[in-house]
Amino acid sequence: MNRRRRTKILIDGSRHFARERVHEIESAYTIHVLAEPHHALTMIKMRETAKKTLFYLGEVLVTETKVQINQSFGVGIVVGDEEELSYWLAVIDAAYEANLAETKKWTALFEEEEQRIRENKLTQEASLLKTKVNFEMMDL
Repeated sequence: MNRRRRTKILIDGSRHFARERVHEIESAYTIHVLAEPHHALTMIKMRETAKKTLFYLGEVLVTETKVQINQSFGVGIVVGDEEELSYWLAVIDAAYEANLAETKKWTALFEEEEQRIRENKLTQEASLLKTKVNFEMMDL
């Protein structure tokens, strides 16, 4: 599972899911926090549709953490003031970079969480569509 997909699942999914993965690693390995969770501003890059040129839309607040497990580094960056989540992302990233044994069995867990996220999204969309107004009926 690639980093982008894994991070999306951790951010969109249950905080409990991420916390459990981190507790597994914390109980078995020493985690060195290289940079405590801290806030920063980062520029958001967008592509202008007509000319296909890049421009900076503005700045967004992010929380960033850096950790080390064994000789591998992990980084957690998340939009907003999310210090715990940033730390969890960094630890899980470092665990995957270190190729720890625990990460081998996580693939199935991540796929289950991804499926649960999809189902929740479909349920939300269905409830929103119930409130949709059919304007063609108003002309009658």
